[in-house]
Amino acid sequence: MTDPSPNIDAADSAAIDAVTKRIDAEETISLLQELVRIRSPYFEEAEITTFVYDWLDARGLDPELHQVTEPDIVGFEGNNVIARLSGSGPDAPTLLLNAHMDTVQLVEAWEEDPLSGRIEDGKLYGQGACDMKGGLAGIMVAFEALAAADIELAGDVVFTAVVDEEGPYGLGANQLIRDDIVADCDVAIVTEPGPTLAREDIENPALILGARGRFLHDITVTGEAAHGSQPQTGTNAVVDASRLADALTDIEVGSHEQLGDGSICPLKIEGGSETLSVPEHCRLLVDRHIVIGETEDRVRADAERVVERLDLDSTVDIGFREAPAADVRYGPYVTDADHPLVGALSTAVETVTGDEPAIGYFASVGDFNYFGHRAELPTVIVGPDGENIHGAGEFVYTDEVVDVAHIVAAGCVSLLSA
Repeated sequence: MTDPSPNIDAADSAAIDAVTKRIDAEETISLLQELVRIRSPYFEEAEITTFVYDWLDARGLDPELHQVTEPDIVGFEGNNVIARLSGSGPDAPTLLLNAHMDTVQLVEAWEEDPLSGRIEDGKLYGQGACDMKGGLAGIMVAFEALAAADIELAGDVVFTAVVDEEGPYGLGANQLIRDDIVADCDVAIVTEPGPTLAREDIENPALILGARGRFLHDITVTGEAAHGSQPQTGTNAVVDASRLADALTDIEVGSHEQLGDGSICPLKIEGGSETLSVPEHCRLLVDRHIVIGETEDRVRADAERVVERLDLDSTVDIGFREAPAADVRYGPYVTDADHPLVGALSTAVETVTGDEPAIGYFASVGDFNYFGHRAELPTVIVGPDGENIHGAGEFVYTDEVVDVAHIVAAGCVSLLSA
């Protein structure tokens, strides 16, 4: 901790000091090691859910399991973990703290145990260490410190540790919205790793104030089967899908002052077989990251214009990936830099690190889009950085995990103090 920021008064400074003194660096990193050593790919979070619940329960924080279910597409059933600290002021804002418990599937290229939690040179290694068990550990210890310190908060703090952020639909965060768990929340802090996935070249301490959105095209191309020795007698759906994939990358995407440019990336072409037949059907998946102002209608129309221009012999159906509901999608958002949440976190960063935070915007999507766009909550990402996210050799900087715990706790006090 550094000297208090000149932007806070003596009472808030004393409250921040009381809370942050409750955060022990060694205990925070020990907790992170325990989290990393639990295997928790998306859809397989039962063990880590139990761990987070028991950790909160052992500290008298009254956690609850919140059922998450999606029976129709993926058949998933699991649980989020939620807890609440009640403030004293009925008109004060309620702050949401969010992190996800899952990781991507374990990557085979690791040259060591991908769940080792090994620490070397200030780096803690393991699948999900940075994305985002470092951030999860940060909000766990921050939430405990807020509860244990002898301070009064005017506003509530809602803790949520969710499942399936890395999966296809963000089912955990979606369920929070569906079941009105966040209906009374006014602002949100998500402790995803920020700078490493920001569109700008920035370093921590940093506040990420927005993110691009995303559509996933699911396109069907239908040609005409024929014998493979006479391809001219049929219409090859794979060939036409390949032409379409290439042409879609030339679409003029939108641009935004904070979020930058949109992007288009073909992800998968699936069709045909080894039998000697001209492929009749082909499926094409295309990622399109969008900025504010790019709607579903515009995205569809852009693709349809490309199809019309190509004048393919195949029939093309422009669609989007199936989702649990029409609103389950990642919309873009920007949080105003002048919002009180940003001010509170800026003050917290200066108090904890002595530096002013860099300001950035996320290049991709995550649960924060659901809070910032769907739930319309001013949402800020503040998380520990690292490298090799989703890959072999993933690590998180341990000092930044501790800093994030301090920043989140101090930010809560700065925003919600009575």
